[in-house]
Amino acid sequence: MFSGKYYVVDAGYPNRLGYLSPYKGERYHVPDWRRGTAPSGEQEHFNFLHSSLRNVVERTFGVWKMKWRILLKMPSYPMSKQKMIVAATMCLHNFIRENHALDRHFRRCDRNPDYVPTIPERYARHAPSRNASDASTSDANDMTMDRFRDDLAQAILQSR
Repeated sequence: MFSGKYYVVDAGYPNRLGYLSPYKGERYHVPDWRRGTAPSGEQEHFNFLHSSLRNVVERTFGVWKMKWRILLKMPSYPMSKQKMIVAATMCLHNFIRENHALDRHFRRCDRNPDYVPTIPERYARHAPSRNASDASTSDANDMTMDRFRDDLAQAILQSR
């Protein structure tokens, strides 16, 4: 049963319960639209917003990893502790933002929408391998999630 909660994932994942992937075979990455025409049609509009959302999430976690280096060492902790650490960093992030505290990490990201935080080399041993994969992603798309994505894409286009 679909609970309405899902991870926004890249095209390497199937569109299955708990995962919302972009449409394959359509433009996806934000630079594709910067260099070309605006999105057209339901699937391109969906992919544009999906890509934009993923960029925000990835940049946010990148900034958090620069600010709170404990996030770079997460695999060494049990899952229950990882959840608490992420929640704690979210709270700290929200506190800083809500109190308009001057913060060099967040300011750098705010000033440059294309800023991509990079992990210092000394922490590279904690980063997942580039070849790391989720072996569970070989499943086919799920019809419930495909229908949800189609309905969402239609609602996005109709709201424009």
